[in-house]
Order: sequence, then structure tokens, then C-alpha cells
Amino acid sequence: MGSYSVEEFVGDGTLKGLIPKLVEEGWDDVPTLKMMNFQDMDHMKFTQHQKDALELRSYLHDRSLMEYADRLEVSRMSLAELLTLSTSTLATQFDMKRGHVARFIDRTITCHVPIPPSHSFPARERTLSSISRSTQDNEASRDLRRKQSAISSAKQSSKQEESTDKSRSDVIRKEGYVFKGIVASEPADPRLCGCVQPPPVVDSVAPYSTIENISVQKLTPEYKVGMHRLVEAKAPPMRASELWRDQPVVLLCIRRPGCIMCRAEAHQLYARKPVFDALGFQLIAVLHEQIEQEVRDFWPRYWGGVVVLDQGKDFFKALGGGDLLKDKFLTGFVFNPRAIANYKRAKSTGLDQNFRGEGEIKGGLFIVGRGKTGIAYQFIERNFGDWAPIGEVIDICSQFQNEWSAQEESV
Repeated sequence: MGSYSVEEFVGDGTLKGLIPKLVEEGWDDVPTLKMMNFQDMDHMKFTQHQKDALELRSYLHDRSLMEYADRLEVSRMSLAELLTLSTSTLATQFDMKRGHVARFIDRTITCHVPIPPSHSFPARERTLSSISRSTQDNEASRDLRRKQSAISSAKQSSKQEESTDKSRSDVIRKEGYVFKGIVASEPADPRLCGCVQPPPVVDSVAPYSTIENISVQKLTPEYKVGMHRLVEAKAPPMRASELWRDQPVVLLCIRRPGCIMCRAEAHQLYARKPVFDALGFQLIAVLHEQIEQEVRDFWPRYWGGVVVLDQGKDFFKALGGGDLLKDKFLTGFVFNPRAIANYKRAKSTGLDQNFRGEGEIKGGLFIVGRGKTGIAYQFIERNFGDWAPIGEVIDICSQFQNEWSAQEESV
């Protein structure tokens, strides 16, 4: 599921020469590129081989098997044809490892984000605009389609999450899962037969005043093809409120960027970038320490959005009600069945990991409205590896979008 660089995604095959045109038409990040349908490909005048290559690479990307993309594409076989091959042929002809063969032929694995056909992606926008009555009408029409599709996208993504994780969410609700519209945290069980109690968590949203004046430093921009990383030129500190001055944000507070659970969470959230784009939200990752190589490994492979440094750990303190929410590796992970289950869930994605950096400070997620609207939602990583439910996050963002639509209509 990693590799969010378009250059890495398209590889050295038939799609490589299309990068300038893809960028020109707005298909300049992997989540959006993977949303291309055959209508968009026809608009871009893809050859059949290019269509097959994009379908194959999207399929491999979902399964963290991009290391085989170039050699499979060279065979000039379509995905459907490759899936008919025997396991021994895949292993011998393409040098696939046994576990990777099993992952390749498992068609149930997917990170596909359901977007309704009415959603306007770059190529379709340009096609539609060429036949519209006027530029002004085009803009109004596109805005309306975006608003309508955002609601549908949020609902469909929420349903997909509920379907994929239904049994797990049922257990969570039965065991005291808390969602008050503003604060959510998964339950944490006592460990070692009740001898060790989990750290307490706050049950109310952090006051807006605790985050608006936090000093942050931008480490990377939002990923675009060919963009240079800001870690090469140190950016000056800025007030956190500048991040959401003009546009609402989803802030993902990362415990440790080399952690496989953190990388998997970042990826599954950023994979929904087209949905958040439609809802008008930025995606920003917050780190509490800067290890330059860790930033380079994390962006844009696992997270293509903006990355900022919160050196004072103030966002993380806000999640803990004023104090850092911390847990020890032994009691918080080794003897915590929920944390072990979270690790296995992340491990199944096939992502890489390392153990560099501070890993005991818990993270979480904020949804912050534009300007001084305030914090609409926060999620606390109570157990190592807890993820904010993506359907829940999108639902809150959708509520924001609905409120803005209502306000604009009343003006």
C-alpha cells in the first residue's frame, strides 16, 4: 500500500511518458490517478496497453506488490490474464515469493475508494466544461456536482468501512466504545489479568485555545509530481491556526513515522484524498520529533499531504487533556491484546517498518474547522495502533460540508 510518488507508481513502463500530460490534466497524485475510469482514459487517449498497465499497477499497489509491477507489465498480459496463471507459473516466470503469490491472487484485498460516477475528476471536468454554456455556468455546475458528490462519497465510504470492519465495530460498541460527536476513543482493557490499568483518557474535546497558537514548522508540502521536499530548505515556524485559516483540516498526529501501525493508518487515510478534496478538507500529518531520514522515508511513500513538526508536542498534549498520553512498550504493547491485534492488522498490509525514534507518546486525530470555527472531532490513540474510524471521520467532514452549503444557500 505504500509508494505515493507518481514516478514510483507509473514505473519505467508505458505510462512513464504520460506523466507531463497527467500533470497538466490534474492527475498528479496516486490516490486521484487510481480513480481513473475508462472514460477518463479514453479522454487522455490511452492505448489498450496503457489501460492494462494502470489497472495492473492499481491492483498491485493495493496489495503492496509494486516490486513486481515492471516485470508483470513487460509481459504485456492484462490483469485478467495474469490472474488465470497458475501459482507455479507466477513463481517461476515472475520470480514471485510464495506469500506474494497468495496476496496477488486474493481478489478480496482492496483499498479502492468508492466514488460515485457524478464526481468530477480533472479529465471529465475539462470535457464537460468544453460543452457548457459559459465559464461562469461551468464553475457553478462543478461546484454543485462537487457538493452533491461529497455527500454521496462520504456515505459510500462510511458504508464500506462498516461492511469491512463490521464484526470489530460491533465488539467495540458492546464494550463501551465512546463517540459523542466530538471525542472518540477505543476501549482499553486492563492488562496482566487486571494488574495493570490502561492510562486514563479525556472524555471531552480539547479547547480551541489549546491548539490555535501552537508553533509548528512545515517539513514538506503537499506532494505533487517533481516537487522538492522542504526538508532541504528549513521553513520558518508558524502559528498552527495558519494551517486552517482558509480551509478546514484533518490533522493526523503521528506517534512515530517509522512505526508500521502509524504508516498503515496514514496510508489508509490518505488513500481517501479524493473524498477529502471533494469535501474541501486538507490532510496534514503532525510529527513531534524531526529525524530527517524518517521524514524522507514517510513522505510521500506513506503520506502525500503536508507534514508539520510540533516540536513542543502541544498537539499531543491537547489529546491527553494537557499532558502527554504515554504508555510503556512492555505493558502497553507486549501485554496488551488490542495493541497486538492492531499490529497484526498493520503487518498484514505488507508495509516496511523501523524502530527509530520516540514511540511511547500516543497520537490521534483532530478535525478543525476553517478560521476560528474550532475543533469538531478528536480521536485518541488509547491502545497502540488504534485508528480513527475512516467512516466516522468522513461523516464529520461531510457534516461540515453540509453546513457550509446551507449557509451559502441562505446568503
